[in-house]
Amino acid sequence: MAIQELTSVFGVTAINAHHLLYGYVPTEWICILFIVLFSITTVIHIGQAVWSRLWWLFGTAALAGLIEIIGWGGRTWSSISPTLLDPFLMQITTTIIAPTPLIAANFVILGQIIRRLGQQYSRLSAMWYTIIFCSCDLIALIVQAIGGAKASGAVQNNEDPNPGGHIMLGGIAFQLAAVSIYMILAAEFLLRYHLDKPYHRKGEVLPKSFALDRGVKLMIVGLVFDGLFILIRSIYRTIELTNGWGGRIIHTQVYFNVLDGTMIVLAMFTLNFFHPGFLLGKADRWNSKQPSEAGSETPRESKERV
Repeated sequence: MAIQELTSVFGVTAINAHHLLYGYVPTEWICILFIVLFSITTVIHIGQAVWSRLWWLFGTAALAGLIEIIGWGGRTWSSISPTLLDPFLMQITTTIIAPTPLIAANFVILGQIIRRLGQQYSRLSAMWYTIIFCSCDLIALIVQAIGGAKASGAVQNNEDPNPGGHIMLGGIAFQLAAVSIYMILAAEFLLRYHLDKPYHRKGEVLPKSFALDRGVKLMIVGLVFDGLFILIRSIYRTIELTNGWGGRIIHTQVYFNVLDGTMIVLAMFTLNFFHPGFLLGKADRWNSKQPSEAGSETPRESKERV
């Protein structure tokens, strides 16, 4: 949709037509920078997934990067042709759903850490952590995609995009709640492990606790930073959509660049540096039975304190 179509559809002058879409014209060099950064981290994730044979990283971290590249490609297109509707619609849904697969990677990694350190310190088993939170992630992804498609269709048809925006808000709010609960449960697990306070489930013989080695410790550090970056982005997006399509937050470019783009870039690169393949081992180590599941007699006193 070009400037003439915008002026006829929305009844505005050619001077202010470009403000209808973003409220600003995306800065070209910033958009290109994000494409480069997301491309670098995505290629690294693909290489790391092949090296470690942790194939689930293709559908999580690598997929998130590819979707971000598409979204920022749309914003770059808008920086060149700010009155075109297609690139604006292209980036609406992609930038809102892109971090969702990355969040799933965090859920899978926490499940593996729980297997290593002892499931008796967790409210949920490692398997149920992965099932429950990845299911929540999938639900959030579907809801956000539906909302984004509805909002995009409304804009194309000169209709109110707010109903679609409300659906997107529901999806991102649900995701924010899931991430928050995940972080609370993860913190509780680590605290119980540190204090050696396992859950005493009726009729269950509790296994021993196992050593917090350097790799697991670094992986926990990586998850903390990764989770904080994702949480900041989720809070921003929730506030942005609550403020509405015509609000000051969604029409302020620096907020989006810093609180969305930068946070996800940092989260992606954090997982590159604190990679589960390096710190927790390759696929064969992930798939093998862990000492905490095999009834090893490693004493509790040998565990390093966090």
